[in-house]
Amino acid sequence: MLGFRRVGGLVVSAFAAAIFAASAGAATVTPVMTGLDNPRGLAFGPEGGLYVTETGRGGTGPPCRVNRGLVTCYGPTGAISRLWHGVQERWVTGLPSMATPSGIEAEAGPEDISFHGRGAYVTMGLPGTPAVRASLSPALALSGRLLKIAPSGRIKQIADPVSYEAANNPDGGLVDSNPYGVLALPGRQIVTDAGGNSVLEVRANGTVSTLAAYGARPNPLPFGPPFVESVETAVAEGPDGALYVSELTGAPFPTGFARIHRIGPDGTTTVHASGLTAVVDLAFADDGALYALQHGSCGPFFACPGSIVRVGAAPPHAVVYAALSRPSAFTIGPDGAFYVSNNGASAGVGEVLRIQP
Repeated sequence: MLGFRRVGGLVVSAFAAAIFAASAGAATVTPVMTGLDNPRGLAFGPEGGLYVTETGRGGTGPPCRVNRGLVTCYGPTGAISRLWHGVQERWVTGLPSMATPSGIEAEAGPEDISFHGRGAYVTMGLPGTPAVRASLSPALALSGRLLKIAPSGRIKQIADPVSYEAANNPDGGLVDSNPYGVLALPGRQIVTDAGGNSVLEVRANGTVSTLAAYGARPNPLPFGPPFVESVETAVAEGPDGALYVSELTGAPFPTGFARIHRIGPDGTTTVHASGLTAVVDLAFADDGALYALQHGSCGPFFACPGSIVRVGAAPPHAVVYAALSRPSAFTIGPDGAFYVSNNGASAGVGEVLRIQP
């Protein structure tokens, strides 16, 4: 799923789907972008356009590899699409991608996007190590890196989180990296490493340092691995100046096991919220309310459709909309609506939905 470290399959019962569809309420849902290949991160640009990263549909290779039990092959099909003045177009194309022959579960392509000024900062996923990247192909040289893309489309490499993981291994576990979420702030970018279970800071000169790292916890279920990894996904700045970090957790993605972490301005790390499931993104509304996107609303292995919830002081968290199909990211637009990357692990049928509760 979405190129993270340890992943299982998807089982959705018709009964669960019916329950969550019914809970969606009277929200108005409108597709605003369609035909996307594994859509992921979303952000509004300074000119008002809506941008979405597409991790691509891979290709026929070479190279090909077996990762998480799936054979994925390379193709230059990663892209960034933009919706501007009602027109959907691909703004950047030709980025590396690896995916199965059907295009599902793409990896090694663009994952998240965040703007500061007119520059777009983009994380390029790649589960593995620098040795894995080098062994696959020079065509994957951009994978596993943080990029800055100018309005002209010119690409500049900013940092290499994969090499940082190999040299420092902040969580003390297996050396594994997969840059995923990014938040661009004045003079720095915050990157979540979904493989390294860490939150990194990239300074203006490209220097990388660790803000936080999270260890595994005992698996609460009677099956699966003995420990469940943290797996950080997205980061948002709160109205209090702190950083809030979402947690997917590793397989088997137990119900209610995911958390939202808070990193204070002084560097102190605390658990801000618990009782969530498979959180892949989060965002603050203008009124200060925190919302989270759950890739699946119950486990194990995303057994229920995805949902948007309003994060409360304690669970259960209020459901805003709960009939999403493997959503991968969301943002709150200037109009106050939610914009969600839906069908985020499929090629050709990915979409961005506008949801007005």
